[in-house]
Amino acid sequence: MNLPATLQYTKEHEWVRVEGDVAYVGITDHAQRELGDIVYVDIDTLDKEVAQNDVFGTVEAVKTVSDLFSPISGTVLEINDKLDSSPELVNSDPYGDGWMVKISISNPAELEALLSAEAYGELVGA
Repeated sequence: MNLPATLQYTKEHEWVRVEGDVAYVGITDHAQRELGDIVYVDIDTLDKEVAQNDVFGTVEAVKTVSDLFSPISGTVLEINDKLDSSPELVNSDPYGDGWMVKISISNPAELEALLSAEAYGELVGA
């Protein structure tokens, strides 16, 4: 299982990559494997404030729909528009082109509560 050490993780299987005061957010390799083939990503929170652990969208796989939980509080600055026509990027490149949203970081202290790659790996039995 792919767990980049440079990222932070949540118990709900989202990852966070911090670049300055912005966080890229997506779902983990483990999550996409569990969901199976992703067929649709629905995120309608552009320019909206989201609180930590709020639902910011959903991801639909062949057999299920799963909520996406914000790992931090902030404003959704951008939605990855590549996912509209190619939702399978979440499966093929979850930590790269399969990112979902960019969120402004309104409370940097929340980042301290996120999991390291090692801790997340233990959580999912990697």
